[in-house]
Amino acid sequence: MSEIYFFKEDCQIDLRKLKKQKAWLEELAFQYNHQIKELNYVFCSDDYLHKINLEYLNHDTYTDIITFDMKEENDNALASDIFISVDRVRENAKNLKIEMVEELNRVMAHGLLHLLGFKDKTESEKKEMRLAENKALTLL
Repeated sequence: MSEIYFFKEDCQIDLRKLKKQKAWLEELAFQYNHQIKELNYVFCSDDYLHKINLEYLNHDTYTDIITFDMKEENDNALASDIFISVDRVRENAKNLKIEMVEELNRVMAHGLLHLLGFKDKTESEKKEMRLAENKALTLL
C-alpha cells in the first residue's frame, strides 16, 4: 500500500485540495512499473527550501523542488522526501501564464520522475523530462 503524505512548512497552501493527487502519483509510479513505499511532499517557502539547498546540497540558489531519494538499497519501492517551494511555483505559474495548480502538479510529477530515473542536467535530459511531465499531467 502506498503512503503519500502532504505537509506544509511556513507557507500558505490548502492541502485538502490535493486529495486526487495521491491516486494520480500512485498511478504515475505504476505506469513506470514502480510502487510507492512512502512519499512525503513538504510544501514550503523560498527561504525554507533555500536553507535546505545550502545545508544539504551546498547550492546557494532558489529552486522550486528538491527530491531526496530515501529508497533502501535492496528495496524496489520508492521512498522520498520531496520539498517544494510554493513561492517558486506561484512565480513560475505567473511567468508561464498558467494556473498555480497546473504548475504545482507539474513540479510534483517532476519530483516523482526523478525517483523513477529521469534526469534534467543536459538539454536532451530536460527535453525528455518535460515530455514525461506532460504525459504525467494527462493522467491527472
